[in-house]
Amino acid sequence: MFDFFKRRRIKKILSRPFPSSHLEILQARFELFNHLPEDLQEALKQKMQVFLARMHFEACEGFQLDDEIRVLVAAQACLLLIGNQQRDYSKLRSILMYPRSYRAPSESRSPGGVITLHEHTVLGQSWEQGLVSLSWESTHRGASNMRDGRNVVIHEFAHQLDQEDGLANGVPILRSRARYAAWQTVFKTEYERLQDRVDQGRKTVMDAYGATHPAEFFAVASECFFEKPRQLSKHRPELYGQLQIFFGQNPAEYHR
Repeated sequence: MFDFFKRRRIKKILSRPFPSSHLEILQARFELFNHLPEDLQEALKQKMQVFLARMHFEACEGFQLDDEIRVLVAAQACLLLIGNQQRDYSKLRSILMYPRSYRAPSESRSPGGVITLHEHTVLGQSWEQGLVSLSWESTHRGASNMRDGRNVVIHEFAHQLDQEDGLANGVPILRSRARYAAWQTVFKTEYERLQDRVDQGRKTVMDAYGATHPAEFFAVASECFFEKPRQLSKHRPELYGQLQIFFGQNPAEYHR
């Protein structure tokens, strides 16, 4: 019954035309949109319509929200979904927008069990409870430069996909047991390879932050997949292949 009402609501949302003002923002502010094949452009617009209709945006630190902010967040977040029409951010409900990087609390535990509270500067965060926070400065920069391998929206929304099963471990929900086996084999090998190269101070295609945790490896690999697809497919073809199956896309074909 729930699926019936969900499908009916989505059908109603998609019966409305995509706003021309949103299309203008995409064409002018989201560099990659103009290079997408027509079918993926259409899929992106549909995913964005549903995303924007159900997502709550909240401004923080006196920030003012407008359509450009909402559209560019939605475009980059929904880029991860357009190769698989069944996938969405099922648990996500709210997005907190900060004007720039912000201070966030964290904690560390010593070997003796003592917990120490810290504050550190972040560009974005993702929580399993259906919440993402983003820096607008970094969000805007990511939309205008899709070649540097760094994109805070792709990173945090990859975490959302990873966290859908309740675990932030670099293994999102896959379609079969065979897919899990292949994924874990490739990702374990590539994660350890990245760690070794970082430890040795060698050049890497992916950002070194991916070597800090399996969940961060998946998020950083996702950034690289969409922003440096040709380099990733050349230097890490098995990793690229797993991401290509998962995201249902081959950005090396359309990325310019």
